[in-house]
Amino acid sequence: QLHLVESGGGLVQPGGSLRLSCAASGFSLNYYAMGWFRQAPGKEREGVSCISRIGGSTNYADSVKGRFTISRDNAKNTVYLQMNSLKPEDTAVYYCAADLATLCSITTTKYDYWGQGTQVTVSS
Repeated sequence: QLHLVESGGGLVQPGGSLRLSCAASGFSLNYYAMGWFRQAPGKEREGVSCISRIGGSTNYADSVKGRFTISRDNAKNTVYLQMNSLKPEDTAVYYCAADLATLCSITTTKYDYWGQGTQVTVSS
């Protein structure tokens, strides 16, 4: 079976940092562009960041530029999202997703596989 499993979420104070991980099992991420999305209560799912299949191209939502960094380690079959200077408005369930493509996009949710999500709460 093919799975994506996110981890690393939790409760953090404003200004703090978290690193999310997304580990794949049952398939190799070498063939997939990867994305991170988030969904806050009462809001639509939105793209946060994505990284191309090889890792040479990344995209970020304007709201997270300069604060979040996406990376991938294909040898470990894992994608990461380093989140710094967190704000209360970053509170959401964060999902990783895999797209059988070379380049990535955060303007579409048409990815092939999705994880179950990890909760990130930014609050004092």
